[in-house]
Amino acid sequence: MNWNNWLDDYFGRFSPAFDEKVRPSLEAFHDLACQLRQNGRKLIFAGNGASASISSHGAVDFSKQAKVRAIDFNEPNLITAFSNDYGFENWIARATQIYADLGDALVLISVSGASPNVVRAAETAKHMGLQVVTFTGKAESNPLHQLGDIRFHMPSNAYNVVEAVHMLWLTTVVDMLVGQAEYSVTN
Repeated sequence: MNWNNWLDDYFGRFSPAFDEKVRPSLEAFHDLACQLRQNGRKLIFAGNGASASISSHGAVDFSKQAKVRAIDFNEPNLITAFSNDYGFENWIARATQIYADLGDALVLISVSGASPNVVRAAETAKHMGLQVVTFTGKAESNPLHQLGDIRFHMPSNAYNVVEAVHMLWLTTVVDMLVGQAEYSVTN
């Protein structure tokens, strides 16, 4: 098989990630992270499946590289205990109620933007007065996207494409906070 056409089509799917429309969200997330860092507040990350992995990576990079305190909700004991006691659809919301402080921000990542546990977490965070940053894909009308104060949306149904772009956008904001793309990671 000649893969050239397939690869051209595949790589073309990533082009919305670099659209000018994304820049205001990147700048707004940067500014929010600067404000959190300045005020000693934190970012709280959550998602399901690969989005949970992206959340973990984001929390580490924001903390270590950008010096913004960040945590994620990917501790198996937390997930299983809260899911068992409050229902899977409520566990992230309940964790947010317990771990979030006034002035923190919640970063929620979901390709579909329709996972009940992530949507309920956004609703809870908004009720608590927290800023909500959303990373979604698929239909722009998804519930999570609508709940975001700062919204990132990748218009694609291809999970790997959306997840790769979410990671790209997160690390872009980290590098914006650092102020450069190449730097020592041991400082």
